[in-house]
Amino acid sequence: MNLQNYVEGKWVTGKGQPIELHNPVNNEVVAYAGSKGVDIASALNFARKNASPALQKLTYEERAKLLDAAVEVLNNNSKKYVQAALSNSANTAVDAMIDIDGGVGTLKYYAGIGKNLGDAHYISEPGMERLSREKAFQAIHVLTPLKGVAVHINAFNFPSWGLWEKAAVSLLSGVPVFAKPATTSCLVTYLMIKDVVDADIFPVGSISLICGGGHDLMDHVQAGDAVFFTGSADTAATLRSNPNVIKTGVRFNVEADSVNMTLLGEDVEVGSPLFNGFVKEVAKEITTKAGQKCTAIRRVLVPTTLIDAVADAVSAKLAKVVVGDPSVEGVRMGPLMNKSQQNAALKGLEILKKEAKVVFGDNNNFTLVDGNLVDGCFVQPTLLRCDEPLKAKRLHDTEVFGPVATLMAYESVDQAWQLAALGGGSLASSVFTGSDDFAVTAMLALAPCHGRVMVVNDAVINGHTGHGIVMPQCVHGGPGRAGGGEELGGLRGLKFYHQRSAIQGDIALLAKITANAVEI
Repeated sequence: MNLQNYVEGKWVTGKGQPIELHNPVNNEVVAYAGSKGVDIASALNFARKNASPALQKLTYEERAKLLDAAVEVLNNNSKKYVQAALSNSANTAVDAMIDIDGGVGTLKYYAGIGKNLGDAHYISEPGMERLSREKAFQAIHVLTPLKGVAVHINAFNFPSWGLWEKAAVSLLSGVPVFAKPATTSCLVTYLMIKDVVDADIFPVGSISLICGGGHDLMDHVQAGDAVFFTGSADTAATLRSNPNVIKTGVRFNVEADSVNMTLLGEDVEVGSPLFNGFVKEVAKEITTKAGQKCTAIRRVLVPTTLIDAVADAVSAKLAKVVVGDPSVEGVRMGPLMNKSQQNAALKGLEILKKEAKVVFGDNNNFTLVDGNLVDGCFVQPTLLRCDEPLKAKRLHDTEVFGPVATLMAYESVDQAWQLAALGGGSLASSVFTGSDDFAVTAMLALAPCHGRVMVVNDAVINGHTGHGIVMPQCVHGGPGRAGGGEELGGLRGLKFYHQRSAIQGDIALLAKITANAVEI
């Protein structure tokens, strides 16, 4: 299959030698993609000139209905996407549905809340601000949609969720989408966009797709555009330093890699529901999508008195995980995305092993079901342990993007907060505790260096959504090395695609302006 690019309302085949997309189980080629020769500048201009005005003629409610129509198309074709995820990314059925349902579910969520925004074309913030002695002279703040294009550069691990969690907010805001998925896993993205395009739901140019390399994409963004990037911190830094990006001051949101953590409270007893739930969550985060999640647990902070029990319990869970070809019934974890990711994970693991010892895992000798270590990209689930983590450095700044996590002992709560902060800023954290006082203290200590803090007690032990699951109602992003960006968060997500402006004038005029807006 040759994956084309969709620009200016047309499907275009890239020129030259295409890039091969492989099945990471056996390295077989499943598709080809390339974008050489695509006029990216022209494609962006087409979307600005045609799609942006067409989308913004519609109200928020009308655009929400378009999202709903896309959801129906995607749901009707979900089996095809699951099969593509199996062949291109070697996802298990569960892992594929996390990605596919997560993406379509986010699209559905924004369609739902968008219908409540009514027939407005812009947003107002509540209240007026008095500016002078003259009572009539006041100010309001309004948010109007950007007039450019939203450039979405997505990572390889979530070809559906990465696409639609960004596109849902952008399209509801009235801003066209220019999607650049990671080429190595773009089959699912391509099939989804093709189905939506074929259904003729959105104005022409509302969605563009580049399946190959981005080439000179950053050279053509301009003021009024917005760039959302998900991927490595190194790549983000390269893109941000592009002279044109600097010159234009284009909006640039980054979600980068991070060493996310989970913490077990000192109050939790071995064998209790909270203890067992903690162990289950750690094992699940290590193995789900073979650890290839930006929110996956990398550091496991436990009291010194409990580290032996946690090590034994997590190891027992990991020992039951069947690794191999996800097409085989009973396999619970597949390979990493490609040889490059496998090599990077093994190299990172060697770095961690200089400061921690292996508790579970031996990549030189483990059993695969219908797979082999030569052609496949497998990495065994691995648990490490460090009893003096304050003396470590690389454990806190090295993310192994695979099925690897490190247990770290803490001797006091103050030490726990110190260890948490050594991550330098992360997307997600979680705390398992039965103490409300400890939970409040943990929230205040962890929130400044984490984009999300999930607190699990006995009341929600069986009903929480999971440490690594991103929910559209909540903001997604994190400070520091996590990129400093923020996405989603319900209606909060729309604000990045709008320009906030202070409007000063007569209160009677301002009242007319706000009367035509939707207040959020």
